[in-house]
Amino acid sequence: MSGQSITDRITAAQHSVTGSAISKTVCKATTHEIMGPKKKHLDYLIQCTNEMNVNIPQLADTLFERTANTSWVVVFKSLTTTHHLMVYGNERFIQYLASRNTLFNLSNFLDKSGLQGYDMSTFIRRYSRYLNEKAVSYRQVAFDFTKVKRGSDGVMRTMNTEKLLKTIPIIQNQMDVLLDFNVNANELTNGVINAAFMLLFKDAIRLFAAYNEGIINLLEKYFDMKKVQCKEGLDIYKKFLTRMTRISEFLKVAEQVGIDRGDIPDLSQAPSSLLDALEQHLASLEGKKVKDSTAASRASTLSNAVSSLANTGISFTKVDEREKQAALEEEQARLKALKEQRLKELQKNPTAATTDSSPVSTMGGTINSAPAIDLFSTPRFNASPTPQNSQGLNVDFDSVFGNNTNANNLDSTDVLGGILKPTVASSPNQALTPNGQQANKLVSNDLDSSLANLVGNLGIGNGTAKNDLHWSQPGEKKLTGGTNWQPKTAPSTTWNPATMAPSVMAFPATTPTGMMAYGMPPHIGSMMMTQPTMMYTQPVMRPANPFGSASGAQVKPHLQT
Repeated sequence: MSGQSITDRITAAQHSVTGSAISKTVCKATTHEIMGPKKKHLDYLIQCTNEMNVNIPQLADTLFERTANTSWVVVFKSLTTTHHLMVYGNERFIQYLASRNTLFNLSNFLDKSGLQGYDMSTFIRRYSRYLNEKAVSYRQVAFDFTKVKRGSDGVMRTMNTEKLLKTIPIIQNQMDVLLDFNVNANELTNGVINAAFMLLFKDAIRLFAAYNEGIINLLEKYFDMKKVQCKEGLDIYKKFLTRMTRISEFLKVAEQVGIDRGDIPDLSQAPSSLLDALEQHLASLEGKKVKDSTAASRASTLSNAVSSLANTGISFTKVDEREKQAALEEEQARLKALKEQRLKELQKNPTAATTDSSPVSTMGGTINSAPAIDLFSTPRFNASPTPQNSQGLNVDFDSVFGNNTNANNLDSTDVLGGILKPTVASSPNQALTPNGQQANKLVSNDLDSSLANLVGNLGIGNGTAKNDLHWSQPGEKKLTGGTNWQPKTAPSTTWNPATMAPSVMAFPATTPTGMMAYGMPPHIGSMMMTQPTMMYTQPVMRPANPFGSASGAQVKPHLQT
């Protein structure tokens, strides 16, 4: 089976919808494609481990969930991705794995979908055991053996005797589990297991280098140890010789699968005479009869052994340095390719490049400058109807800012003074105002009228809007009674024509006196307010209270005496 499955695409789409980029990338790195995880996905996950706002437990749990899949491809790639992050990711990742009680529980994993599934399931079980042991080793010593400082002043060379005797067995256990992967060149038949083997190969080199330096430190301290310590040290050295044989077989497999010979270190075994010298020294401490040996002979044997092991350590270090140099060159080549691609884009579209990247950009030895974009500047207006002359830019500011009466049909009073003035509410039966303006125009000449209209528009009262209450002159729509409504005359009304002012005849008695003050022009309102007191009784309407209850209520006649 090759290519991404439908399940892979659906899972990736689900993570895209939920916005989980990490989960989507983990899904992309562990698809059903029979190939190793893609480098771009691994690089993204490595970068995630370096970000402080990334949830490392969530990332690890996502990888653990992928190992619950029934396909050997998905499970194997999940293990490989986890191993890659343990080696190249931030140390926070392996710290979290070491803090867990359990990691991968795949000791019984078996893919029965095909013959290849049976074969690969064996290596999945072995591989998961190594990753578990790698995390346990970190928990025990609080550092990764594959990343410790090496050399004469390294961690393993400067460790004291007691700590050294406790630390070397931990390296041995991790090395044993790694070598138990036990793969042959004929079994490396697909890209998935090949990717895992390459990570194991790099771990084996670095782990054995730390192991080798620990043995050198042990040999240098051996003849000064106590009897119990010498017994433990001798047992450690014998196991080291066995591991050296197994690691040489592992490196032969790596050479057979195409790894460059320069990337495979040379192993130099210590002379067999060293083992005899160590055993005789322990026998002498136990009181047994041993061959007489001088201090000079023992020092010579020890020096030869240390020199041989040091050469092995140098060989491993050179391999590690070559790997680092290769990675550095690869990164530089990638940056160079990106730079060349960017230069091509700049040559194709230099204007866009200078605006997007920088106000000044260098291409081909010339400097093309473009003005920087001012994010806080006011946008310029283009007045297309106004022509430009050769002396400067002529802009019709009156048209732009609304002061041109021809363009906007507004006078200066409407533009400048009408901002804070209330508008007169319009109605279907409303005609022009006394000033000849339309009903929806501003009343700009009478403060009282403007305030009255403002009160009516705001609907101040019992919380209901007075949409049908309009303050205007006589002749508008009556508040109650219809258009032909007339007040009834009381029988006891008496007229006194001698005292009635002539100006009253111009206005019917049905007109409310309060309306004259609000709805009429100023000169008419003042005439009505200054007329003499009428000495007769006549049923007239009281002016409606603009601050009263709902509009349109029945106005009761009131006899004014």
